[in-house]
Amino acid sequence: MRPVFFNSATIDTPEWLILRGGSREKRRLKVRYGAFEHPTIGPVLIDTGYTGHALNAAGRSGPLRLYSAILGPQLHEAGQPDTALASIGLTTSDIQAVIVTHFHADHISGLALFPSAQIIGSRSALSHIKAASKIANIRHGVFPELIPADISRRILPVEDRSICPAPPFSRAWDLFGDTSVLAVPLPGHADGQFGLVFPDLTPPLLYAADAQWLLDALPAGKRPGAPSRWIADEAGQIEPTIDLVASFRDAGGDVVLCHDDALSTYDAKRAAP
Repeated sequence: MRPVFFNSATIDTPEWLILRGGSREKRRLKVRYGAFEHPTIGPVLIDTGYTGHALNAAGRSGPLRLYSAILGPQLHEAGQPDTALASIGLTTSDIQAVIVTHFHADHISGLALFPSAQIIGSRSALSHIKAASKIANIRHGVFPELIPADISRRILPVEDRSICPAPPFSRAWDLFGDTSVLAVPLPGHADGQFGLVFPDLTPPLLYAADAQWLLDALPAGKRPGAPSRWIADEAGQIEPTIDLVASFRDAGGDVVLCHDDALSTYDAKRAAP
């Protein structure tokens, strides 16, 4: 069960913002999301990437318009869910579940495209979003207007899954009850963020979402500081989380990040614009 990742958009970002000691030259970051076929559940999506719902749809809130104007993502049409899924023989209606690693706009922008899919995500994070002020959510890159109104009915909380080991992580949630996909906590960047381990692959794969933006920045001396950490939910947890991701990679595992600009072996051929 091997996931494939698509690129929904690119964001041009000065290197020094995302890599300690980096230059003023810009790196073209990807905005990945993934898909895989579970043997009993069926087609499953990992996040949704950026779609027009966040970047150019009519009726967006002022804060969401400002957010997209500041970051300036450029949609990759070949990487939009309908087109990308068609390239592997699927449609949006085939998707049975969407795993939401965290609730930032670039990970949930396309949830409206999957109105019948179950949503696997953090109940705790969702509760915090609902209880937070509008300003607090905006500060952390969360826009509740992108969250389906019926999510309380559709969500399957990771917190309810059985717990199993997944070294070097202290614990993992067994998402489908067969240890084929494990959710591991990745605190720091966003409330409730988790990554996905595919332990049966050779080597095992960790999709580490936004634990870091660049694989180049996993080593301790390369990790960026402010201002990249200002939007973090728990800045003090970023370093320990990156240490775990780096340990997984150092032990021989593969790591895929949402925004790394290099082409990974798991990326679809259309991953790059």
